[in-house]
Amino acid sequence: MDSQQSRVLVQLRDMILKGEFVPGERLAEVPLAEKLGASRTPVRLALTSLEHEGLIEPAPGGGYRMRQFTAREIADAIRLRGLIEGFAARLLAEQGAPRQLLRELQECLDDGDRVVYKAQMDLDDYAAYVEMNDRFHRLILEGCGNVMLGRMLELLVGQPFAAPSAMLPMQSNMEEGQQWMQHAHRTHHAIFQAIERGQGYRAQALGEEHVEIARMNLEYALEKPELAVELMPSMRLVDTKGRL
Repeated sequence: MDSQQSRVLVQLRDMILKGEFVPGERLAEVPLAEKLGASRTPVRLALTSLEHEGLIEPAPGGGYRMRQFTAREIADAIRLRGLIEGFAARLLAEQGAPRQLLRELQECLDDGDRVVYKAQMDLDDYAAYVEMNDRFHRLILEGCGNVMLGRMLELLVGQPFAAPSAMLPMQSNMEEGQQWMQHAHRTHHAIFQAIERGQGYRAQALGEEHVEIARMNLEYALEKPELAVELMPSMRLVDTKGRL
């Protein structure tokens, strides 16, 4: 894949995940090429790739259109992420994590402790938690040494709301959101402890359970669709009338 095609693919995927298209909207090559400052060929190839990723679908009469996602699809993607991340944690625990990796994971935990246990978190604290959360999960996945798990997760988190921190904007607007975040971070500590002690099955179970908070955030978003769209514009791609 050449550099222009890669750039166009990244830009289009980002536009989709930011909710810049609505379900059913036709994705025509010429307007997209003009908007992105690219030729039609990389746009055409990028659209084909996005169809394979499941983000768009063929349109009647040819071409592509933006698709709509069901709540069940998103919940399934979140649970699948839990399986992948849990297995990665298990592999890392069983093979033994290097000291440097353990230090980096501990730094993540320390960073998280500093923000979630404040009397009241502000927006900067939530942003810091998101950065820490993404780094913690990335370190475990990279540290387990299984390249195929990484490829699978990369494809999965390209789906709406499947990434580790994707649903946190909803949590930041809940009265009990900080308590949920503290619970999630305690699970980070437990996963780290299981990895450090070589407890593979425990690490896996904790990793799978950890994603339940993201699923609960999804339920909250479905109950408050107007707020969800305001906080996460790509929520307009989801059938909010559906249920898990």
